[in-house]
Amino acid sequence: MNTLAAPLAARVATPVIPAGRLPSMGLRAQLLWTARVRVLWLLGGFALIALIALLRIASLGLAGQAPQRTSLEDALLPSRGEITDRNGAPLARAFPAYALRLNPEAMKDSGSPLVRSPAEIARELKAIFPDIDEARMARRLASGRAGYLRRRILPEEANRVFGLGETALEIPRETDRYYPQGTLAAHVLGYVVEDEGGKIGMEEVLQKHLSHPDSRMEPVALSIDVRAQGALEDELRRGMLATNALGAAGIVLDVDTGEVMAMASLPEFDPNTAGAAGATNVFNRATNGVYELGSTFKPLTVAAAIDAGVVRDLGRQWNAAPVPVGSRTIKDSHAMGASMNVPQALVHSSNTVTARVADELGPERLRRAMMDLGMDRRPFIELPGKGRPLWPKGNWSRVTNMTVGFGHGLSVTPLHLATAYAAMVNGGIWRPSTLMKLDPTKVPRGRRVFKESTSSRMRQLLRMISLYGTGRNADAPGYRVGGKTGSAEKAGVGGYNKTKLVSSFAAAFPMDAPRYVVVVVVDEPKGTIASSFQRTAAFTSAPIVGRLVPRIGPMLGVQPDENRDVDISDLRYLVDKGE
Repeated sequence: MNTLAAPLAARVATPVIPAGRLPSMGLRAQLLWTARVRVLWLLGGFALIALIALLRIASLGLAGQAPQRTSLEDALLPSRGEITDRNGAPLARAFPAYALRLNPEAMKDSGSPLVRSPAEIARELKAIFPDIDEARMARRLASGRAGYLRRRILPEEANRVFGLGETALEIPRETDRYYPQGTLAAHVLGYVVEDEGGKIGMEEVLQKHLSHPDSRMEPVALSIDVRAQGALEDELRRGMLATNALGAAGIVLDVDTGEVMAMASLPEFDPNTAGAAGATNVFNRATNGVYELGSTFKPLTVAAAIDAGVVRDLGRQWNAAPVPVGSRTIKDSHAMGASMNVPQALVHSSNTVTARVADELGPERLRRAMMDLGMDRRPFIELPGKGRPLWPKGNWSRVTNMTVGFGHGLSVTPLHLATAYAAMVNGGIWRPSTLMKLDPTKVPRGRRVFKESTSSRMRQLLRMISLYGTGRNADAPGYRVGGKTGSAEKAGVGGYNKTKLVSSFAAAFPMDAPRYVVVVVVDEPKGTIASSFQRTAAFTSAPIVGRLVPRIGPMLGVQPDENRDVDISDLRYLVDKGE
């Protein structure tokens, strides 16, 4: 029984393999292993290709040949933020544009990159772009040098260039900086040539904000009003051409905030055409040009004297005869009588009386007053181009003090004069000027430089100059303009040049509740159409203000009202006396 059971159990436990089955299973395993190896090789090949592609992309990125976008949000943002005026009108923005480049390697051979001759291609380009110099373009094409031929072209112009069939004339699409207002406010905005590193003006000042991904999505609002800016430039240009002047500058300043509502310098330039070589006429006469501004300083001297108690009685008679001082004699432009009071001296612009007021005030007090008004340092403004005043060194001598009193011996920018007049009429508070739009809650407190009573008196006196004196051509009906003319000979080698004048007018309106200061400076007027002798500010700068104020007043919230004015009843008799 046991003997028979053991062989039976052994037979049950041992598998029975059919003949020929073992070789078949071995072949299947081998094929499966081979397939797996091939798949691994294939995956490894794909991984290697992907790695090579990534390395290539990275190398191109490091070489600056690929966009540096790090996110979708960054890709959708403009390459540079927008600049607007205070009301949101665009002044500078990133703009998609076509360009025209010469690529000498486009044909990928050693021959000429152009199919036709450079002269023939230049002639064809001249037909598309009439403003180019055909001969210069032909030389440029013949040189075979790679680079831009034109930075900004219209789509229809790009199509015509493409139609020339020249492979070497490439038309890349890129983002360019565009100034939609053209030359308007050019000296404020400046320009930027991004791929060539050139920046001036507010483009340079705002570089960090305009280029940073976290801030460039928000437009930057400047203080200027594009409407007032246009009117200022228009009237300056008209006055400059009418007098055949060398140049002109103008500023409209908010007396209570220091915001520059308009700033212009002529001749102008077009920021859209600026390139790596820069642009002509970029010098800003309003903030960088320093001039002796003549009689516009007389009200400042009188204000300092009133503030110090030197001038208490405006009816006091002052000697108006020539003033001998040192080796020179201070005279008036013409005889004005033996004596005058201070209102008469301002109305008739007397050098002799103002010099005597300054003499009685003394060098230290007048010097301190000018320093309080910021006349001893560069003007306070964001622009990088700011002129350094020609400030008399050391302690002022008697003659220096007297000549500074009527606007000679100290050269400042028109912006210095504008901020000083703002302080003189706004109640006596000096504030720095700014080209940034200010939130009303963030207006600087400023510092007191004149008593409020002094400011009130100066508003009367400035109004009287426009009503009865040299500023009559600046008076605009209903706007209660008050201001002072200034005509100063330019200093040169060996003394002052009597044939070269700087004519200026500094004004404020409306004088019963001043809102804005307007300063206009005309550089070297040759004379009006009526007479070549009428080169003084009364005939050159004052009329510009007289035409400008009615244009910008309503834009800036000042409506004409001929039923309102400064009360000058307590001073009028002083000016009428003896005339």
